[in-house]
Amino acid sequence: MDANAMSARTDRLGLLLDQFDHAREMAQVRLDGLGDEEFLWEPVPDCWSLRRRGEATTPRAFGPGEWVLDQGAPDIPASEYAEVARQAAGGMTVAKIADDWSVSVERVEQVLAHTGRPEPDKVPVTTIAWRLAHLHFHFAGGWEWTFGERRREPRLLVDFTPSAALALDRFWRLIDRWRDSVGAVTDEQLDTVGFSQYPYGSDPDNPFIAVLAGANLEFIHHMAEIALLRDLWRASNNTTQHTR
Repeated sequence: MDANAMSARTDRLGLLLDQFDHAREMAQVRLDGLGDEEFLWEPVPDCWSLRRRGEATTPRAFGPGEWVLDQGAPDIPASEYAEVARQAAGGMTVAKIADDWSVSVERVEQVLAHTGRPEPDKVPVTTIAWRLAHLHFHFAGGWEWTFGERRREPRLLVDFTPSAALALDRFWRLIDRWRDSVGAVTDEQLDTVGFSQYPYGSDPDNPFIAVLAGANLEFIHHMAEIALLRDLWRASNNTTQHTR
């Protein structure tokens, strides 16, 4: 029998931890050698990225220091229409859904009344810096509102930096802390609704095992996007060199 198969965990927490650990290992390999120019590279005009305070063009850019993270006006993306419908079917009120998404009740009602396949979202292209910073503040807030004091504003927890090396060092240290804390969670805590009180989203209304599954998904899909941006950066540089 394969050694990896023999060591694989089959309990609920073990499956999620093994998934997270594997995704992290892959991400660390893919992020090796990331430099500052590539970190902030904007492959198309009007990307979302990190900006110096006062230079951001998005309406809700945030961060505690000199550098802030672009953020647009609140909305419910088409990719989340099905989740909103599940929330409503599960008994969550329209007002609560609207509050979670920071949108109007009318917008939620519009989403719930939608029929057919939704139109693709018109979302901005983002830089590697934006993707990593988004993950950083998400996991920093998740830790604070689950294992920490549950009082600090998530958007003010991460001092964003244009240095790829510094950003990665800070990020992986945070991920170590998240992984250590999650690894000590009990079965009872996994089933506890509101074990995480993270204020942006539905964490307080869900059992913690569902929150963990969502955190893994967030990590995996943003790291996949970062990997693609790295491929595009390499390909664009190769093309430029060949045309000189």
